[in-house]
Amino acid sequence: MSANPVAAPHPVDQKLPALKLATSGLQHVAAMYAGVVAPPLIVGAAVGLSGTDLAFLTGACLFTAGLATFLQTLGFWKIGARLPFVNGVTFAGVAPMTAIVAASHDKSDALPVIFGAVMVAGVLGFLAAPFFCKAVRFFPPVVTGSVITLIGVSLLPVAFGWAQGPDPAAHDYGSAKYLGLAAATLVIVLLLRRFTRGFVKQIAVLLGLIAGTVVAIPLGVTDFGPVADADVIGFPTPFHFGTPQFHLAAILSLCVVMVVSMTESTADMLALGEIVERPADERTIAAGLRADTLGTAISPLFNGFMCSAFAQNIGLVAMTRVRSRFVVAAGGGFLVLMGLCPMAASLIAVVPPPVLGGAGVVLFGSVAASGIQTLARAGLDRDNNVLIVAVSLAVGIIPITAPHFYHAFPQTVRIVLDSGISTGCVAAVLLNLVFNHLGRDGQARDVTHPMEAGEEIAAAGH
Repeated sequence: MSANPVAAPHPVDQKLPALKLATSGLQHVAAMYAGVVAPPLIVGAAVGLSGTDLAFLTGACLFTAGLATFLQTLGFWKIGARLPFVNGVTFAGVAPMTAIVAASHDKSDALPVIFGAVMVAGVLGFLAAPFFCKAVRFFPPVVTGSVITLIGVSLLPVAFGWAQGPDPAAHDYGSAKYLGLAAATLVIVLLLRRFTRGFVKQIAVLLGLIAGTVVAIPLGVTDFGPVADADVIGFPTPFHFGTPQFHLAAILSLCVVMVVSMTESTADMLALGEIVERPADERTIAAGLRADTLGTAISPLFNGFMCSAFAQNIGLVAMTRVRSRFVVAAGGGFLVLMGLCPMAASLIAVVPPPVLGGAGVVLFGSVAASGIQTLARAGLDRDNNVLIVAVSLAVGIIPITAPHFYHAFPQTVRIVLDSGISTGCVAAVLLNLVFNHLGRDGQARDVTHPMEAGEEIAAAGH
């Protein structure tokens, strides 16, 4: 009798040949690159960083995204979902962080305040991970869909501002030259998405940024100074922008963002588990949330921001059917290498703001669209859920449509109130509790599984 053959490893645990591992890993990096560099660009511009410091901040976020991806895919102890799960800087933190910058009397203190708040939010999230995975029923698609929609809507004004030019005080701000450049970039991205397939289609935003930058060169809009000044090899020096500062209002604001981030990551893990045929149970979700939050807690050490799941990469796994977590780990390795090469990170600083604006319309708009798709599965045939969405979106849109609405409130409170994502999330969670969990109406809860929210996000990307 022949010996029993050794069982083949699950596709998630398969180690692919080096060439396929590298190319597939690069594809994951290409799918999420624009999403990683956008938050530091937005926050860095709000702070008023120089081109060199902006390139440094971008490289730091690439580096920390790679570290967080290692934690998720490879893991250790009870940390890491050990799924093909990409981590990077979350969009959800952009609006609160820019609100912190706006509230700072001295812009040089803004980043240390942000880093301090991110560290505290990460530590608290890490401690809450084993409990949070049990509370997922309080975050059904009606809540997650509302929050994801608000993230996209809150970021779109940033894209519109970029499209008008680099300097709001300049006489040509909003001129036809800048708006035309933004429109050209948008058209290029749309054409690539419509008429290409596979890898090229996945990197349409990145290719659009490159093409838009090339078009901008003869217009005199492109500045190659940051690349010339950058080193080929460097390391994100710990606390480059100053020692972290701990302000209560900023901490509260980013703790709310951490709840949003953990909610999204939970939905993403549930969806990814189904796609790779290794369903995510409570233990997997808790381990994944620990990796998210630990990555967030250590990210400020290297001048990075809050880390979370990148759902567009879940869509990539579903499309390619390459389910190995080691492929995504290879992508994390590329992110670390890019973070250690300031010249590579500085390339994004060459891209003119109008080009970023054109691509940002697609990038940020897709976030809102994925939220709307999630809401389509949220049981909006019930009046209670319609009210939850209506009020939470209205509350979240206040800082966008009426920026001075909370002008009479103390400045520290406004850091939270001026973030539509934070206020909209709190409103959605509380209203869902009132309408779907408390009293007699609690019998008519929104029973849609959170996994469906993750499936919708994976289909659209954010």
